[in-house]
Amino acid sequence: MADEPWRVPSAVQELAANVQEPPSRYLVPEQERLGDQLAGAEMPEPVPTIDLRRLLASDGGAGEEAAKLRSALQSWGFFLVTDHGIEASLMDALIAASREFFRKPLQEKQAYSNLIEGKQWQLEGYGNDPVKSQDQVLDWSDRLHLRVEPEDERNLDRWPGHPESFRGLLREYTRSCKRVKDGILRAMARLLELDDDGCILNQFGDKQGSTNARFNYYPACLLPDLVLGIRPHSDVCVLTLLLMDEHVAGLQVLRDGTWYGVPPPPVCGGRALLVNVGVSLEIMSNGIFRGPVHRVVTNSEKERMSLAMFYSADLEKEIEPIAELLDEKQQPARYRKIKFGDFVATHYEYFSRRERVIDSLKIQG
Repeated sequence: MADEPWRVPSAVQELAANVQEPPSRYLVPEQERLGDQLAGAEMPEPVPTIDLRRLLASDGGAGEEAAKLRSALQSWGFFLVTDHGIEASLMDALIAASREFFRKPLQEKQAYSNLIEGKQWQLEGYGNDPVKSQDQVLDWSDRLHLRVEPEDERNLDRWPGHPESFRGLLREYTRSCKRVKDGILRAMARLLELDDDGCILNQFGDKQGSTNARFNYYPACLLPDLVLGIRPHSDVCVLTLLLMDEHVAGLQVLRDGTWYGVPPPPVCGGRALLVNVGVSLEIMSNGIFRGPVHRVVTNSEKERMSLAMFYSADLEKEIEPIAELLDEKQQPARYRKIKFGDFVATHYEYFSRRERVIDSLKIQG
């Protein structure tokens, strides 16, 4: 590892401050250049928006929201959720605290590095994604990735700040998001007409799965038509809750061969969360729900931040289509089962090659 310095990319934030243009390792291949697609096409309709309080209510409004949820899942695989009960002041404070972290000197941030002894990559900590090959195209972003659930598996030495600041805010946000995630997955189970609305939650495993918070920092980039903030991918988890940047767009989603720009959500009435289906849920639902392919583009003038909460199964849990959804003749399984830990490891191999791991699990028939 010591004689392979290409495996340890520079902090992108430092590159942005000190170079005239991004190094060649960050330039997307010529056949994938963004060109006129930089901004992405305008979405043909507004981002689907679900009122969570109404969705989970016991009155007639729940049916209307459930119909909107079904349409969103079938058309896009993601949607905005409002009236979720998380205070906008908590969201704003946590984003402000994370901005403060990324503005610290590099030496201070490296105290939380995701490289063991400066060489061996691990998921948690500050840095970048793993580099698998010398010709891998790198993303124009830095991140802070923290395991937040189960509580007894938190590595607090990777959590910046003091308990009353960043750590306290993240703990409170984690508790609030868990309630939102549980409600959404119960509503999805009802859409699938499963006997138990807790059926999807039961697929996480004996430890009830894990949750990882990923703070994404995208510096401004002088060549936004040649460099991506994050390359195209689908989330490997079950569900993602994304707190988007309020002011700077960048997220794009692929549908029918066209990249569509997802605008920042409106802030009137509180901050919305973007909910994204992960490919673990695509497998569990036997393809009824689809994990959308998405990417992040860069901005030539402005930095951008987001916070993603990834909800995943236990590493030893086998991910497979829910048996209640299958019929050997009418609805056979469309995906092979796989341990989630193996799924994650394989995901990073495919991700480095700009491919989707779930395609390798599809049963041909």
